[in-house]
Amino acid sequence: MVPPSSRRPGTRRLLRAAAGAVAALALLLWWLLPGGGPAPSGSVVFATGARGGVYERYGELLKEQLGRDLPEVDVTLASSEGSVENIERLVSGEASFTIAAADAVAAYLEEDRPGADRLRACARLYDDYIQLVVPADSPVRSAEDLEGLRVGLGQQRSGVNLIAGRLLRAAGLDPRRDVVPVLEGIGRMPDLLARGELDAFFWSGGLPTGAIEELAEAADIRLVPLGDLVPKLHAQEPETRSYRAALMPADAYPGVQRGKAIETIAVANLLVTVEGTDDALTEGITRSVINSRDRIGRAVHAAQKVDLRTAIYTHPLDLHRGAERYYRSVKS
Repeated sequence: MVPPSSRRPGTRRLLRAAAGAVAALALLLWWLLPGGGPAPSGSVVFATGARGGVYERYGELLKEQLGRDLPEVDVTLASSEGSVENIERLVSGEASFTIAAADAVAAYLEEDRPGADRLRACARLYDDYIQLVVPADSPVRSAEDLEGLRVGLGQQRSGVNLIAGRLLRAAGLDPRRDVVPVLEGIGRMPDLLARGELDAFFWSGGLPTGAIEELAEAADIRLVPLGDLVPKLHAQEPETRSYRAALMPADAYPGVQRGKAIETIAVANLLVTVEGTDDALTEGITRSVINSRDRIGRAVHAAQKVDLRTAIYTHPLDLHRGAERYYRSVKS
């Protein structure tokens, strides 16, 4: 019998050969796909989001998937404060792709900020749900009750900061004067609430958000309904049309909701790039996003909502040419 130690070099060679064959097969399949040509290569930066948020986890899993689907593309993940910063990174060239909430994109376009005309979408992904978290024994029953309290509004360049300010104004409160604003992200707000250093915080994210799940295990918390603010939100300005009334499913945070759905507000997330991004690269990444739904969805529940039938509805952005090419290929 050959000792195991003598077999290891051969086993390693076989594993390397198998890995090479997989990469070669991936490249061959790319050539055979509709609109084929040289497989994409090079480096891209994918801006994700705040530590502990769904954007970050989704980005990590998508990077793994892209390693399989586009082996010649080197993907670097970059954390950020959220949607607003992500858009700024795209137009400045610091990032190649990102996730951004539709309301943040609409605001950027409405303000005609630098590079707004170059923004393009690859896919509509999943919805963010607006979550207002308070201690279980808090007297806060609606957003109006936040007056005078210490309220986490997210980091300055985050999507949650944008929507939190709008929600407070819809509730008749000035976010700069009527509450004590705390500009922290999801990585810090749950801990501050648990320690009694924060009375409430807003969060905009997919369901469930891991940081809120962890908070629910460590402290008694409650979710405050926000759905009644939708009409007042829509009356504010054109870009607030991105928001819609939604029910947070009863099983999003079972220990917190105790079988009850919560009336709240939702906004779509978009996979975004810029006009000059390589068509083949954009097509390949769009394909991976759609095809990896089930695999990523096993770890990030929100990703289960990614759907080919709705992915093309990327208002307020037009689709990138590469994304269009992918959608045409799967319809033919």
